[in-house]
Amino acid sequence: MQIREEYKENLKKKAHQVKEYLTIFFRWVFLSVIIGVVIGGLVGTLFYYALTWCTSTRSTHEWLLYFLPLGGLLIVWLYRSCGVEKSRGTNLVLLAIRAKEPLPAKMAPLIFISTCITHLFGGSAGREGAALQIGGSLGYRLGRLMKLDEDALHVVTMCGMGSVFAALFGMPVVAAVFALEVTSVGVMYYSALVPVCISCLLASGIAESFGAIPTHFVLNASEHGISLLPALQIAVLAGLCALVAILFCRTLRFFGKLYQHFFPNPYIRVAVGGVLVILVTLLTGVHDYEGAGGDIIERAIGGEARPEAFLLKIILTGLTLGAGFKGGEIVPSFYIGATFGCWMGGLLGIDPGIGAAVGLVCLFCGVVNCPITALFLSCSLFGYDTAPYFFLACAISYMLSGYTGLYSEQTILYGKFHAKFINKKAE
Repeated sequence: MQIREEYKENLKKKAHQVKEYLTIFFRWVFLSVIIGVVIGGLVGTLFYYALTWCTSTRSTHEWLLYFLPLGGLLIVWLYRSCGVEKSRGTNLVLLAIRAKEPLPAKMAPLIFISTCITHLFGGSAGREGAALQIGGSLGYRLGRLMKLDEDALHVVTMCGMGSVFAALFGMPVVAAVFALEVTSVGVMYYSALVPVCISCLLASGIAESFGAIPTHFVLNASEHGISLLPALQIAVLAGLCALVAILFCRTLRFFGKLYQHFFPNPYIRVAVGGVLVILVTLLTGVHDYEGAGGDIIERAIGGEARPEAFLLKIILTGLTLGAGFKGGEIVPSFYIGATFGCWMGGLLGIDPGIGAAVGLVCLFCGVVNCPITALFLSCSLFGYDTAPYFFLACAISYMLSGYTGLYSEQTILYGKFHAKFINKKAE
């Protein structure tokens, strides 16, 4: 009789547990659908078309570059008038996922408008940093409105980050894995897997239904399977890309400190930065380094890139972002990696297009410390034929880039050179 009672009690506990799990599951489905549709789908699509218009307008009217200092002054005024003396950008979003750090609602409109200003007037910057900040702050704000607890707030912040990223690039798998991997390297937030997955898929689907074009490149040459000589050549290129990734991260920090030292006033700093970008652009004689540079990336993957392009992009991105203009660093890393890989790949005996593709993925991996995301990125952008080579390249780039990274609030939990727990912030 006692055994039967215990059995019934266990069944009740199991039923209660199943009911609890299902309640949690459907709650997260509901929340992720809202985030995917509203934040990722609608806001992300709006941001996509705003940046597309800015890029198209700037390309048609190259004289807009001369108004870059005025655009910078407007950005500083917007932030200061909203009470934001020092913007922590994507670092604040990463910190909010890991700790009790509030994300102000005004972050979303500020970064939306200021990134558009930077792109319209020819600053050298990307767009994904803005996507992470827009999505993260709106996701966090939604969680606050729905009175979610601290752990749930972290999850909705990741959902927001990933959904706007997915809408912007049309790569929901990459966006979801990146949102899960980027905050704490070595530990992925699997409890957020379902909501992040749903929100990213919905956002990408809605953006595409509105005509947003997913990012994709076609390689003219491809390697099937894996052979020793190409693998060795790609391994060498990956190692060199890791060094370029370190150079890029160090340059961004260097310019930021240099500007702060010589021009402590933010208005003077951004105006000087705008003038320097104009001067360097005039010295190069081309407008290839303005904005994100998607057309240059495509040209490099087609096998054509100038040897100095990667270095000039590093300098101009440092001059732009260090001065206080807003935008992202990831698409510039695509540009730097693709142009460097195209040039160096040719010297190493690799097909320049393959070299550009490997360089793009390696630079991304080296600057964000996300090898799993980088592997998914390579497959999303270039297909699966060359996946074994990309896998090798991502592994080498991740290790040899050391503990540098774009985001100082990113935590690397496990050592890259020793199998031990280090809990170290990116340098």
